[in-house]
Amino acid sequence: MNWSSWLLWGFLATIVLTTISSATQGIGLTRMNFPYMLGTMFTPDRDRAKLYGFFLQIGVGLAFSLIYVLIFQSLGAAGWWRGVIIGMVHAVIVLIVIIALLPGLHPRMASEQQGPEAHNMLEPPGFLALNYGGGTPVTVILSHSIFGAILGAFYHLK
Repeated sequence: MNWSSWLLWGFLATIVLTTISSATQGIGLTRMNFPYMLGTMFTPDRDRAKLYGFFLQIGVGLAFSLIYVLIFQSLGAAGWWRGVIIGMVHAVIVLIVIIALLPGLHPRMASEQQGPEAHNMLEPPGFLALNYGGGTPVTVILSHSIFGAILGAFYHLK
């Protein structure tokens, strides 16, 4: 495995994914801010949550990029289109499985079954994260596809 290539392109792909996510939230395509969601798991302070969440997102992105790289290594080839396919599968898993688990894991997120309480800061995402806007699934699929395309195009097999 090419560790330096993984670290470089995993980091850059994560920065691009995070930038796309922030931009799509900023222009109103989604209300979901995953770094903020991650950060509020550790602090109720909204400003610190954004900072903590950003660094957590970098760590999570590097971990997932390692999975992509391991897939490329096992296939014996990378390539932007392979990255896009893996990214789309990743996005579907995020939307259907990971997002659905958040209310049970997140101490400051309301539950679909119990509703918000005074200490909850975030509404539950709902199926496909649609509670954060109808464009959310599209933005998640787009950002993860680009994440995969970057890794596939630039990661060098060893």
